[in-house]
Amino acid sequence: MTRHALIVGAGSGISAAFARALAEDGTTVALAARNPDKLAGLVEETGGRALACDVSDRASVEAMFSQLDGDFGPLDLVHYNPSRRFSGPLVELDPDDVLSALKITAYGGFLVAQQAARRMLERGEGAIFFTGASASVKGYAKSAPFAMGKFALRGLAQSMARELHPQNVHIAHFVIDGGVRSEARGRVDSPDTPDAWLDPAAIADTYLHVFNQPRSVWTWEVELRPWVERF
Repeated sequence: MTRHALIVGAGSGISAAFARALAEDGTTVALAARNPDKLAGLVEETGGRALACDVSDRASVEAMFSQLDGDFGPLDLVHYNPSRRFSGPLVELDPDDVLSALKITAYGGFLVAQQAARRMLERGEGAIFFTGASASVKGYAKSAPFAMGKFALRGLAQSMARELHPQNVHIAHFVIDGGVRSEARGRVDSPDTPDAWLDPAAIADTYLHVFNQPRSVWTWEVELRPWVERF
């Protein structure tokens, strides 16, 4: 039976690598982003479909799920990837920017998870994944907005896992503790420190492994870091 997955906050990096891994595993993929036009190449590569969604807006999230209800198939997996990150001294932060960051990083995760959970509980199965970061467990100086959002997202995932695992809905949170390899952003390995950056394809392999776990050994959280990263 063909499985169906929705990746919210799709783009390059982790989300693109996971979309490829899912497609190679035989899963039909839907990709959602604020600007779906940027997904044309990934859609062609994975055979998926692109959707527009503003995760900070309840109506937009509900409309996306309603659209998928009509012609996509039941969702076996929903992966929440978006976040907004900026830094600065606490006393200089713009409260409106902080609110925007929280709405994208955490509140949007709640909106998407709630819609996904309603459908999965009705079916009696499913999986909901969240992409975290170092800031999910460590609040760095001058990075309060990102830490606030990622701490909240982790709390959401932990609470959901305790509530929904006994109802056969798998919840998993992934702490990406390190920089992700990206040639576009100049994050490339050097001969002195090979594999210093997290490989997006290797991250995707871990996501896929967790998606395929038997429920007798479900993981709720995984920390991933390259060998040179400090704890």
